[in-house]
Amino acid sequence: MVYSFVIPVYNRSQEIDELLFSLTKQEFHKPFEVVIVEDGSEEPAKDVVKRYQDSLNIQYFITENQGAGMARNYGMSQAEGRYFIVLDSDVLVPSNYLKKVHKALKKNYTDAFGGPDAAHSSFTTFQKAINFSMTSLLTTGGIRGKKKGIGKFQPRSFNFGISKNAFKETGGFSKMKVGEDIDLAFRLWSHGFETQLIEKAYVYHKRRTSLVAFYKQTYKFGSARPVLNKKYPGTSKITYWFPSVFIVGFILSSLLFVFGFWQFIVLYYFYFTLLFMNSLWVNKNIEVAFLSVITTLVQMAGYGFGFLKTILFKK
Repeated sequence: MVYSFVIPVYNRSQEIDELLFSLTKQEFHKPFEVVIVEDGSEEPAKDVVKRYQDSLNIQYFITENQGAGMARNYGMSQAEGRYFIVLDSDVLVPSNYLKKVHKALKKNYTDAFGGPDAAHSSFTTFQKAINFSMTSLLTTGGIRGKKKGIGKFQPRSFNFGISKNAFKETGGFSKMKVGEDIDLAFRLWSHGFETQLIEKAYVYHKRRTSLVAFYKQTYKFGSARPVLNKKYPGTSKITYWFPSVFIVGFILSSLLFVFGFWQFIVLYYFYFTLLFMNSLWVNKNIEVAFLSVITTLVQMAGYGFGFLKTILFKK
């Protein structure tokens, strides 16, 4: 057996149901397995998993709650494949996903890879707007899965492949609660393992379903980056300051506008107009385009304030 999907799940039985169903549709004719690790859930997905035992080769484990990183490590330690594909429970997998991964690794083998995420047609307008904000070159610089993105691609845990050998050499994910996937990418590189972006191996990522939850998520992302910069000094980039500078500048520009100084807020007006037009072009939906402006502002605020909080107050 070559591939093992490793999926941690925590109180998300409905999501894992949709994910497992999508895995039954894989257009891949070699055997693969699915390893589900229940990370101390109060609402176990055991009954959901049981429904797929006849259509998928599934291993199901229950552990104490230790966080997604440790759950992934446990799953990989139990998996039978030679190459692990780590997914978040809130994704859907296109039917040609594994075929695309296999083809890319045969052409250019690396011991780890990452894939991008996309919005499925069934997603809500809000979910599509969040997806745009998290993946657009205008917002994140394409670091989450664009060939033309800024800097070296850092695989993310929602769509992360790693060989069994690389897992054993690095020890897998660290105990970090946020940023553990980027931490693993840095350790893979330090051990001499190559990674790649397989742009065609995307998954549909449902993400958060409210602005508050999205803000909290991006706040955690921002808080984790200075910790990673300190842990791996050579990886720090000036671009990581952009959300903080953006949101502080937006607040100051808004205050100056109140006092009659409109010149600075005009720059943000042009940026959000460009963002709206780009989202409208990509999503072909004016509501998604409008929401993309809001979700981008929330994203910048969450990440920017989280980043500044760690910089200013964490010793």
